[in-house]
Amino acid sequence: MIGVTDMRMPTRFWPFSLAVSLIALAAAATLAQPAAPVWTTVAPGVEHAHFRREAAEGSWNINVLRVDMTQARLDVIRARDTAIGLETVTSIAARTGAIAAINGGYFRTSGDFLGDSTGTLQIDRVVWSEPDRARASVGIVRQGRSSRLIFGHVVWQASIEAGRTKRSVEGLNRARGPNDLVVFTPEFGPSTITDDSGIEVVVRSGRVVDVLDNTGSTTIPRDGFIVSARGEAREWVRRSLRKGTRVRVRTTLQPADPSRSNPWAAAEDILGAGPRLVTAGRVDVTDVREKMISTFASDLHPRTAIASLADGRALLLVADGRRSPERVGLALDDLAKLLIELGAVDGINLDGGGSTAMVVKGTLVNYPTDPTGERPVSDAIVVRGPG
Repeated sequence: MIGVTDMRMPTRFWPFSLAVSLIALAAAATLAQPAAPVWTTVAPGVEHAHFRREAAEGSWNINVLRVDMTQARLDVIRARDTAIGLETVTSIAARTGAIAAINGGYFRTSGDFLGDSTGTLQIDRVVWSEPDRARASVGIVRQGRSSRLIFGHVVWQASIEAGRTKRSVEGLNRARGPNDLVVFTPEFGPSTITDDSGIEVVVRSGRVVDVLDNTGSTTIPRDGFIVSARGEAREWVRRSLRKGTRVRVRTTLQPADPSRSNPWAAAEDILGAGPRLVTAGRVDVTDVREKMISTFASDLHPRTAIASLADGRALLLVADGRRSPERVGLALDDLAKLLIELGAVDGINLDGGGSTAMVVKGTLVNYPTDPTGERPVSDAIVVRGPG
């Protein structure tokens, strides 16, 4: 009997052992599933969530806003309301009375043009800065008291017309290159802050009123603009822009990919950064297309992103980093997957690293990496009431 019993025990108790194993596996799988964010309403139509997530390299520290675009609005705000200069997200949020805010696009970090946007920037339908390498942008389209986000790669067409002559414009509100023609508008600031290696033409009410050769830092008229040129462009300006000449500058932002329609024409605000992260609910990291350095997508960094949900709500997300192991940062592939987990159908990466910041109800809710604290940035996306 002992022998028979010993032979039968594995058969008799195998189903029970299997059941125990399956229960253990199910419990482990349940524990492995990430917890859903807990959302807190901070204003009508605006929810905030903070959560941590364990990853192979350490912990993610995530703050995210979910915005109902029928109850609140997003706006792009420039630091100090000028094209150069810097301001913290906390300061921008405070002076605009924002419910919340995150940092925005890329900018120059040194030199006379410190804070100048290095990509697409349009505010209240006025273009402040041209696209950079057709990188990804987000647009805010108003529809009555509601609004929606659009995403894509943006290019521009810009020209200057003087009488019957016409020439392309290389840049807007930025430093001149060796053969560039750059237009400076009142949004830039009081003067062009250029050196005297070029020619500058003052245009007021659509007509040339002054031509200043070998001159820089020309005052920008409130009712006009400055045409500033060097090299080959300088020679065109000398020939074509004389006192009294009627002058017109045309600029158009449009999709980089062939399209029968131009959704950017309907946008009130447009902010460029990149790369794209999510398209039609799928991971679509376009760093190679946007000519970014090879490690930008794969390295772990603090990140900032904006996305839209299928129902039209917006997601604004910041992830802290550079503080291992408690805040390790994200690669862009993981950032895209996290956005999709949160319901995103389209989205792009914004400026990150030391610029990453989120303010909610006047409080900085994340951990900036600079030793001096929150970094001043060039612009921010703010969340405000629907008015």
